[in-house]
Amino acid sequence: MKVLIDILTPKQCLFFGRLKEYLEERGDEVLLTAREHREVLGLLKLMGMEATVVGRYGGGTLRGKLEASAERILGLIPIVEGWKPDAIVSFTSPDAARVAFGLGIPHICVNDSPHAEGVLRLVLSISNLLFTPKIIPKSLYTRFGIEAHRIIQYNALDPMAWLKDFKPNPSVLNSLGLDGGKPIVTIRPEESYASYLLGKVGDRTQAHRLIEKLLESRIDAQLIVIPRYEEHLESLKRDYGDRIFLCTSVVDGASLLYYSSIFLGAGGTMTAEAALLGTPTVSCYPGEPYIVERYLVRQGLVKRAKGLEEAVAYVKLVFRRPEDFKERHRERARRLLQTMEDPVEVIAESLRKFLG
Repeated sequence: MKVLIDILTPKQCLFFGRLKEYLEERGDEVLLTAREHREVLGLLKLMGMEATVVGRYGGGTLRGKLEASAERILGLIPIVEGWKPDAIVSFTSPDAARVAFGLGIPHICVNDSPHAEGVLRLVLSISNLLFTPKIIPKSLYTRFGIEAHRIIQYNALDPMAWLKDFKPNPSVLNSLGLDGGKPIVTIRPEESYASYLLGKVGDRTQAHRLIEKLLESRIDAQLIVIPRYEEHLESLKRDYGDRIFLCTSVVDGASLLYYSSIFLGAGGTMTAEAALLGTPTVSCYPGEPYIVERYLVRQGLVKRAKGLEEAVAYVKLVFRRPEDFKERHRERARRLLQTMEDPVEVIAESLRKFLG
C-alpha cells in the first residue's frame, strides 16, 4: 500500500508522524508532503522526518490563502502523478483533497474541528472517508456533504496518537533557560490566521493581554510563550523583552507542557495535549467553546475562562497548592487515557480494509 500524507500544521506532524511509523512498520510505503511554515518545518526536523515541501502557508488574508492553495495544487499534481499513491491522507487539506479528486485517487481525511467550516465545505464532499473522535456527532459533518456511513469514529482524542507512549524529556527546560525548581506558566496564542478566526481577533493576541495581566499581578513564576508565527514572535520580543521566555525555535512541546505548573491556551491542540498530560489547563479560546474543549471541561481537565481576569485568578488559585492540583489532574488524565483507543491503529487498519 502506498500512502501520501499531506502535513499542514504542527499537530499534523505529531499525528501523522505516528501514522507514518505505524504503516511503515507493516511494510507500507509513505510519502510526506508539507508546505513552507515555520513551525511545521522546524518540528519535522526535530522529529527527524523528511517531507517534500510544496508551496507555502497563505497567511492571514482570504486572497493569500486562495493564491497559496492554487499554487500548492499545481505543485502537488506532478508529485502525485509521479509517485502514484493508492490513497492520499490529510487533516482536511483542501489542496490534497482537490488533487486526489481530480486525479481519481481516494482521499482520506481526519478532523476534530467541525467549527472549521471553510475547509470542511471544500473537502468533505469529495472525500472517501472521514476519521474523527467519537465525541463529535456525525451530523456536524454530514451537513458538509459526506454520508454518515463514510465517517469512522475512534474512541479517543487526537493527542492520544502521540501521547500513548510519551516519556517527558527534562532537557527541554535547560534548552529554554528555565529553572525546573520554579513555577512555569506556559502560554500559547490563538490561531489568529485561521479562516474560522479571521476578523474575530485584533492585532494583539490573547497571549499579549494575558502576559500583561500576569505581569501586573506580580505572580512569582516564569512566563514562557510558544508563538505560532514570526509576527507573534517579533511583537512579543518587542513588547516584553526579558520579562518573559520565548520559544524562538520549535521545541519538544509535550515535555514543556508536562513540566509546566499551568498552561494557558487560546487554541485547541495544545489545550487538549496539556489536559491529557495532567497539567492544570485554562482555555482562553476567543471563539465559542468547541466540542473537544467542552468535553475536557466536563472531565475536570480544563478550566474555561470567561475573561482574562478569571484566567489570572485561576493561576493564582493553582499556585496556592500547585502540587495538589498537579497530582489531581494527573490522576484524572491517567484514568481518561486508559479508556481511549489508539486513533492511528483505527485509521491504518480501516484504510487497509478500504483499499482491499
